Amino acid sequence: MSSTGTPIRLSVLALSYFAFISLGLPDGLLGVAWPSMSADLDVPRETIGLLLIPSTCGYLISSVTAGFVLSKLGVGRLLAGSTALASLALFGYAVSPAFAFTMAAALFAGFAGGAIDAGLNAYAASAFGPRHMNWLHAFFGLGVAMGPLIMTASIQYGDAWRPGYLVVASGQAVLAVAFVLTARQWAQRPVPEHAAHEAQAGPIRARDTLKLPAVWFSVLTIAVYVALEVGAGLFAYQLLTEGRGMSDAVAGVCVSLYWGSLFVGRVLQGFAAHRFLPGQTVVWSIGGMAAGAVLVAIPGPGWLAAFGFMVIGFAAAAVFPLFTLLTAERVGAAHADRTIGLQMAGAGLGGSIIPAIIGVVLGTWGVNALGLSLVVLAAALIVAYLAATRTRHSPAERVTGIAGT
Repeated sequence: MSSTGTPIRLSVLALSYFAFISLGLPDGLLGVAWPSMSADLDVPRETIGLLLIPSTCGYLISSVTAGFVLSKLGVGRLLAGSTALASLALFGYAVSPAFAFTMAAALFAGFAGGAIDAGLNAYAASAFGPRHMNWLHAFFGLGVAMGPLIMTASIQYGDAWRPGYLVVASGQAVLAVAFVLTARQWAQRPVPEHAAHEAQAGPIRARDTLKLPAVWFSVLTIAVYVALEVGAGLFAYQLLTEGRGMSDAVAGVCVSLYWGSLFVGRVLQGFAAHRFLPGQTVVWSIGGMAAGAVLVAIPGPGWLAAFGFMVIGFAAAAVFPLFTLLTAERVGAAHADRTIGLQMAGAGLGGSIIPAIIGVVLGTWGVNALGLSLVVLAAALIVAYLAATRTRHSPAERVTGIAGT
């Protein structure tokens, strides 16, 4: 059953799971492929930062735009076109003759990724309940984990990085065809009961959505959450080795356990979703992330910090999927698609800009400043979440975009 009590089409549900896997696959390719790519394209390894710029810009633009055009294009068409574009972009990586060509492919990959992310999350938030939202995002993590394996096999057994991109590009092409064939089924998205009342007020203008404080606090919440999740995973190895004296091998295992705890947390919370209210789960999860950040910040042995990272990962598991699921409750169903698109853009910004600032902080004050940085982010997450949930409006106010006094 969906979150609205409407039976879920199994074909759409199964395709959604494959789509979330495919969304994560490209994210795991570049890190393994880049040493070989940079040598093949005759560019220094540090130019990977330049490659991330067009990808991030494309993602931000398309994720915001997708939220505002979903009602016109339809979810099925958006996903079909975006997945086809993703396939072409990944094929561009595979055949790229020069770094400039790869930069162009990265831009189109960003356009595709942002639209797919926004479209899938917007559909899932209205069509599926807490259980499937958790599991869908767990499958995204599975896709990220599969990407390095595919590229490692390509380099080890094919002695080249290009076949790895060809494999994933082919998978995206098959998925695009599946979206085309099921476009009508995607159009039959369940509508929450309160959305019917909001729809009676007529078409909702974009500026009406942008006027809602809850929209922007929701974007801020997602941005800070992703910054905390990414920042912890990005710098955990450095803290454990340089700051807490762990060996490289043990620290590497601990970082894997951090990401593994995020995946396991989503799977387990999917099973337990019917026992807890989504809003309560998000509150406890954010509190758990704060507790984990405090454990990382406490000066002590490496195992204590490693445990703190795993607490962060496990607690973080439910935040993104359930916070996205509850978007319509905060801003109204009429504004939900647009808000989710903006939230995806916030996630992209939060996951890139804030971790970069953390890197500067660690370079200035030392790697042990990571714990305090995570505590500050956890506190900011709590404040942003409270602001997002306290500024929700009545249905009438959510339609007009005028806040109550």
